[in-house]
Amino acid sequence: MHTAHALTPHADAVPTHEPAICTTGVCVDIDSQRILDEVDFVAQPGEVHALIGPNGAGKSTLLAVIAGDQATTAGAVRIAGRPLAEWQLRALARERAVLLQDHSVFFPFTVRQVVEMGRAPWARTAQEDEDDAAVAAALTATDIEHLAERRLPTLSGGERARAAFARVLAQRTGILLLDEPTAALDLGHQEAVLQLARERARAGDAVVVVLHDLSLAAAWSDRITLLERGRVVASGTPGDVLTAERVSAVYRHPVEVIRHPLTDVPIILPVRQLG
Repeated sequence: MHTAHALTPHADAVPTHEPAICTTGVCVDIDSQRILDEVDFVAQPGEVHALIGPNGAGKSTLLAVIAGDQATTAGAVRIAGRPLAEWQLRALARERAVLLQDHSVFFPFTVRQVVEMGRAPWARTAQEDEDDAAVAAALTATDIEHLAERRLPTLSGGERARAAFARVLAQRTGILLLDEPTAALDLGHQEAVLQLARERARAGDAVVVVLHDLSLAAAWSDRITLLERGRVVASGTPGDVLTAERVSAVYRHPVEVIRHPLTDVPIILPVRQLG
């Protein structure tokens, strides 16, 4: 993938004196089960903030709460300094873009049409003039220009995932919410997607990304929040959060944490008994 044309500043920057996202005491109950329990979370402009944790920890639910797609049982959510409830849907769509885990396609849209959907929030605004450039830049950045006229049901899972990410880039918002953006991708495209996320953060955006690969989270995130059974276990820099003792306890499997000899970034290795 390429990053050069993906970094056009978004139209509405988050005020630098405000957190991009702030949740306080957020609880979510679904079918009488507590999914999130008193979650405090802050994401700042200019940072990649990873959400990690075992299956069922509440990562995707927290992302949905932040996106405005999941109602809370208790607590407060603020986006760019304003209570989430005060945002009108179209205005919110100009502030944050959401990449979901599920890239299922039920209609035979072309890749270009899907990426163009990212520009819908800007219809009838001055930014509408940027539509063609934004779509072209997103196709280039995600390395799918050659797939632009292909229909999504004909693509591989990884190609569909890249098309979905291109839609998010084309939306040009100040907040990116990415749920498992690397799940269907090969090693090279995993790195490229997270490089794009890092570049967006360097341009001033706030990027919140759900990741299962702890070494990827350590390599590409500025901050990490670790969830377990709907609660925040730890939040801080990758080096502070990803200790062998903590990760082993939360994931219920022994791990070893080593440091990359050049970057000093933590690398998490499961302890295995082979042979």
